[in-house]
Formats: sequence, C-alpha cells, structure tokens
Amino acid sequence: MLSLAAALAVPSAAQVGEHRGELAIGAGAGYVMSTVGFTPRVPQSQHGGMMAGVAARYTSEKYFNSICAITGEVNIARIGWKENILDRNDKHVVNALTGAYEQYQRDMTYVQVPVFARLGWGRERSGFQFFFQAGPQMGFFLSESTTTNFEIEHRSSERVSQIVAQDSMAVEHKFDYGIAAGLGVEYSHRRLGHFMLEGRYYYGLGDIYGNTKRDYFARSNFGNIVVKLTYLIDIRKTINPKIK
Repeated sequence: MLSLAAALAVPSAAQVGEHRGELAIGAGAGYVMSTVGFTPRVPQSQHGGMMAGVAARYTSEKYFNSICAITGEVNIARIGWKENILDRNDKHVVNALTGAYEQYQRDMTYVQVPVFARLGWGRERSGFQFFFQAGPQMGFFLSESTTTNFEIEHRSSERVSQIVAQDSMAVEHKFDYGIAAGLGVEYSHRRLGHFMLEGRYYYGLGDIYGNTKRDYFARSNFGNIVVKLTYLIDIRKTINPKIK
C-alpha cells in the first residue's frame, strides 16, 4: 500500500510544479527619486538621478499559475537629497548676500546590489507578463558632491527649519542596506528577448550618519522611488513545447 501511495504521489506533485531551468542576462537603466529620512526632520523635495547596470534572472519553476524566479542586479545609482528651503510663510528663502533663492543638493554615487524573489503571471516566451518582486538590497558608497548657491556660514536666518548640520557633514557609513519591492510588466519575444518596465520602492534600514545618543541625527536613511527599463536575452531555455 505504501508503494502504491508513493507511486500516485509523484505524478500528482509533478502536475503542481512545472520545472524550469532558464537563465537570462542583460542590462537596464532608470530614474531614481530619493530622499533621506532625517530625524530631526529636514524639509526636502525629491532628488532626481540616473541609474544603470547589469541584470540576471534564473527561472526555476511554474507553480500553479505563478512563474517563480530569482533576479539580481548590479547598478550604479546617483541618489541623495534636495532641501526645500522655506520661510515661515512657506515661501522660498532669499539669501541676503546673493539675492537668489537658497538651494542645497547633495549628490551621492552608490553601487546598489538588489536580489529579488520574483513571481510572474502571464506569457513566458511570447506576449505579456505581469510580475511582482521583492528582496534585500545592499549599497556601497563611492563618492559625493554638493551643489549650492550660498556659503554655509552666511545662510539666511529666515529659514523655518534651523536643522542645518547635514549641510557640512560627509557620509559616515559607507555601507547601506534595506528592502526593495516592485511591480512591473514584461513583454517577451521568442527571438528578441524580454523587455521590462518596473516601478520600485527601496526603504533603507541603515543610516548614512551615526545614530547614537552622542550623534546629531537619530535617523538618516534612504527612501528611493525607481522607474526602470530592463532588457534580458535568454542564455538557457527549458525544452518544453507547452511553454507559451
């Protein structure tokens, strides 16, 4: 009886999950809107920057209607923060020396390495597929620069926010980490490959500055909104005429 039960269980399990062993590699580029979650708060607008890098995807199986895969990327990204310098009437602050609205932006270049578990629904070889992916992301600081139109020691006293310590502080923690998740759509062509458009959000769990009781900021983590285009070409395909 045990042998009969085992024999019946094998084909039953095979019907639930269809094996895949597909590998695709390629490249992508996108636009990143970022802020830094300072505590105490620093008023900001979205900092815009570009990102680009390489990507790979390994598809392991189709479970019921879900196409299961692991994706990884290595990207160079320009992120940072852009201050929204206002007075108590919510108007832009004019610097007394320059006569111009005060502006401050910090640009930081990172190598970002996200690794995602991905679920897709739809066509695999020819047509459209909707997907969701989520997982950890690591970041490695490369460089930083500042764009401003005033001297820090001569900033206006009319600012509604007097939190200014960040303007003269270099990045202290070179390693960043957090969680990213995204939704997207993919168009696949049997000969041309895979074209993906994705919207993604990254929440940083690490801080760029120290966060002990002796430090100025209790929190200084990244939040990134990413819109990204990726192109992948198949390196290895599963031989299965049922795959559409």
